[in-house]
Amino acid sequence: MNEAAMTAQPTFALNHMTAPRLDCRKFIDLAASLNCVGVELRNDMADKKLTTAQFFDGESPATIGAYVRAKGLRLLGLSEAYGFNAWSDSMRDKVQLLITQAAEAGAESISLIPRNDAPVYAGNERDEALRRALGEIIPMLDKAKLIALIEPLGFVTSSLRHKADAIASIKAVGGEAHFKLVHDTFHHHLAGERNFFPEFTGIVHISGVVDPALAPEDMQDGHRILVDNRDRLDNLEQFRALLNAGYAGAFSYEAFSAEVHAFTAPAVSLRQSMEFIVTNLAR
Repeated sequence: MNEAAMTAQPTFALNHMTAPRLDCRKFIDLAASLNCVGVELRNDMADKKLTTAQFFDGESPATIGAYVRAKGLRLLGLSEAYGFNAWSDSMRDKVQLLITQAAEAGAESISLIPRNDAPVYAGNERDEALRRALGEIIPMLDKAKLIALIEPLGFVTSSLRHKADAIASIKAVGGEAHFKLVHDTFHHHLAGERNFFPEFTGIVHISGVVDPALAPEDMQDGHRILVDNRDRLDNLEQFRALLNAGYAGAFSYEAFSAEVHAFTAPAVSLRQSMEFIVTNLAR
């Protein structure tokens, strides 16, 4: 482990889930004010009753994408196509719409989320379903010159918990140029994972859980706040492992907690969290 790796500093980004009460432009302004490298925008916030706004606030994807770049930021990705590994004609339409919107907006990726209500699979049925979906999506991505980020979910109900399983399926369909992973520090902890795959990691999602009474299997999205000194997910150790292994991409805040969503001055709280991370990584 060399000195440069030990002192590498993370590059931060914001996922719109962290500040869903802000419209697109104000959210982008927030990220710019924090010197973030980029943002991730989401199509599911109205479904989650976090906003009444349409995706892109009803503006064209190209208009919002141009605003991101005008603020000196990258549009790192658009989320999400949920349940992508249960392939169907309607799922194809959902993935294609997200790809079309990403291409128009100038986004760098789309996000694919596995189903979190996994049935009892027989034999190799789970892997076959995942590989079928990946194989169907490859030509769609290839045509748009985009990549897709697959996010394993650590919940016990997830149909894809472990990054190694996702990588095995990516390799099986020859999708190394089309797919990368989301390393989510919350889901990494829930799944009890120990391995890091920096070469396959397209982005890192970060959040903290602080309730001392929660067992990992009881942790849910609603418990996810900003990272601070009470964190139980070993975020700092996950950061160190990724940075020391050569990961140079963004660490994007993705906090689902209503406590975070209620912040009236999110920039202050986010800056404090960033300073906590940077200071402690330097020690």
